[in-house]
Amino acid sequence: MHSNVDTLFENLWEDYVDITPSAYKIHELLADSENGDEIVNDHVAFRTFNLPKTSLDKLAAHFLALGYEEKGDYDFEAKKLDAKHFEHPDETKPKVFISELRVQDLSEKAQKIIHHLVEQMDDDAVEADNFLYSGKHWTVSKAEYDMLLEESEYAAWLAAWGFRANHFTVSVNFLKKTQELSDVNQMLKDAGFTLNDSGGEIKGGESVYLAQSSTMADHAYVKFEAESKMIPSCFYEFAQRYKMPDGNYYTGFVAASADKIFESTNAKQ
Repeated sequence: MHSNVDTLFENLWEDYVDITPSAYKIHELLADSENGDEIVNDHVAFRTFNLPKTSLDKLAAHFLALGYEEKGDYDFEAKKLDAKHFEHPDETKPKVFISELRVQDLSEKAQKIIHHLVEQMDDDAVEADNFLYSGKHWTVSKAEYDMLLEESEYAAWLAAWGFRANHFTVSVNFLKKTQELSDVNQMLKDAGFTLNDSGGEIKGGESVYLAQSSTMADHAYVKFEAESKMIPSCFYEFAQRYKMPDGNYYTGFVAASADKIFESTNAKQ
């Protein structure tokens, strides 16, 4: 397991920007480089299948070993997902959001494809230090990807990209240029980035103590069994947190908003 939280996130970031070049450009756009201000990362999200080899708990073990604690759990009925979020006692460390697909809720055809993918993995692959940014541990055909895509965009993305950060998230509260998500969205649009407008450009708001927005995913080449194709890769998210009545900032997640954020990787046909 990783001995250092910061090293893990650095490795995750390198892997992520490699297939999400727009995230690097946005990072530069929002950072106040003159004053040496770094972007504060609100949370990082991961996707997995709820099979024994790849369960949410297996991924979470990497973070628990680094001092993270389980905080909230969420159910995404329509997308057939369960999720949990984790926080580190050091509030400057990013929160972690891990979701897993309820494979048994998919069609037999989709289940068969997913089981075949995971069967190709070593039993203990998930325990490796670099597992969280190790990509896919299987071969998948374009036809299998397309079949999964018809039923679950989440399943197709995971089959194509494997294990890596699905998105990083800018904490708007810590930006120097503005602490308003609507301003950030306008800056992004002015710079030519496409926002996810599913459920509105801003999901949530002060009433639920969390406002979120995100870009639509970049596209990058994936190597399938017999060919390479350009498909949606990862996206960048932006979160503004509000104080609760007790004076503390809300640190959880809002399922109704997250449900729409998942659609940032939708393949625009």
